[in-house]
Amino acid sequence: MLPVIERQPEVAPRNKKEGGTAVPSGNNGGHVGQPHSGVAERPKSSLYQNVGVQFNRAADVMNLDPDVRRILGATKNEIVVNFPVKMANGHVEMFTGYRVQHNDALGPFKGGLRFHPDVDLDEVRALAAWMTWKCAIAGIPFGGAKGGIQFDPAKYSEAELERITRRFAFALGENIGPEYDIPAPDVNTNAQIMAWILDTYASTVPSHERQRNIHVVTGKPVEAGGSVGRDKATGQGVVFTIQEWTHDHKIDVAGLTFSVQGFGNVGSWTARLLTQLGAKLVAVEDVTGGVRNENGIDPDDLLRFARVHGGVMKYPRGDFVDHIMFMKTPVDVFIPAAMENQITAESAQWLQVRLVAEGANGPTNPEGDAVLQRRGIDLIPDILCNAGGVIVSYYEWLQNKRSEFWELEEVDRKLHKRIKAAYGRVRDTAAELGVDWRTAAYVIALSRLETVYKERGIFP
Repeated sequence: MLPVIERQPEVAPRNKKEGGTAVPSGNNGGHVGQPHSGVAERPKSSLYQNVGVQFNRAADVMNLDPDVRRILGATKNEIVVNFPVKMANGHVEMFTGYRVQHNDALGPFKGGLRFHPDVDLDEVRALAAWMTWKCAIAGIPFGGAKGGIQFDPAKYSEAELERITRRFAFALGENIGPEYDIPAPDVNTNAQIMAWILDTYASTVPSHERQRNIHVVTGKPVEAGGSVGRDKATGQGVVFTIQEWTHDHKIDVAGLTFSVQGFGNVGSWTARLLTQLGAKLVAVEDVTGGVRNENGIDPDDLLRFARVHGGVMKYPRGDFVDHIMFMKTPVDVFIPAAMENQITAESAQWLQVRLVAEGANGPTNPEGDAVLQRRGIDLIPDILCNAGGVIVSYYEWLQNKRSEFWELEEVDRKLHKRIKAAYGRVRDTAAELGVDWRTAAYVIALSRLETVYKERGIFP
């Protein structure tokens, strides 16, 4: 954990609605220490504590300025809202939602919203900090934020889900905005959820300003102002980084075998795009179970099956495997695209792979990192590997602001150029400093933020 510095807030929270609280950093621990998209969660260490370990390691390596270290070690705002929603049966349920804004030195807060029973402040703090580093590495003018609601959306009807989403957006009020904090999809949220948030937010501003606020969220349906290529952007970014790794190692992508953990948006798109390049999908695991076929799995066929049956379990063109068997499947590349803390000191011993490409946020804890390094398994860290989503979100945001529409080829070209450059910076920094890739990625992000703070100074 980073050091906890107790201090009183200097300014009042931007907004308090629906009995919720907006907590500026410095209070009570605000310091760093898609459909089914993951396997069953295991007992988790504190994600925020994991962020702290990663942060401190990089800060020590680069000798980060102590004042900047204190600033980046704290979240800026933590918003908790409790709000009522009337269900289809007429009963009222209370929901708790979160929005953590970590840092905005580089630009407006940016980060997804997830709907999941395990959403809590610890998780959202960690995810918000990772977004700060991710945007800094990608070189885009956003800061880090994250949010969500603690509930299981699978237990509610679509109409109820819409009411929950809209009530949450209204409860957040002025804590989100197109030039202040821009949400996007995450676990168990999608373009439709973003469209409901956009519509709800638009109803709170004067009618003549509504069209100018269309970029309050990204990841919208294309017809509602979204960008082509945004749905596949995170998976596309994962594939681009894997391609760079194969180029560095003089490996033909068409000869790769790979496995994917999590078959939601990121996992399914990654699998489909890699297969189109000639790689072979051997095993998949999601919240329902695992499936393996040494002769290869057609990801398009598997996706159609999963949409009908609620997951990959019992897919007829593969053999069932339990979690340990899945993790022990020999492949060239393992792509964790599910939930956090999946690669631990124990499970890292099971992997028989050359590369881990982190499609999810925080899939490897610090103990798992140490085992991977000791075993000589390469790793493309999450804050680089899955940055394609926020990069294309930035492009969507730009298109909305400029009243432009870019073709898919332009979006993919710009994404490829930006993430390739970020990959090269991480690779070169790791070699120059003699550190692992995750630490190198952090050093790049923290260096950029340190420069900004030194140039701008600290108010007053």
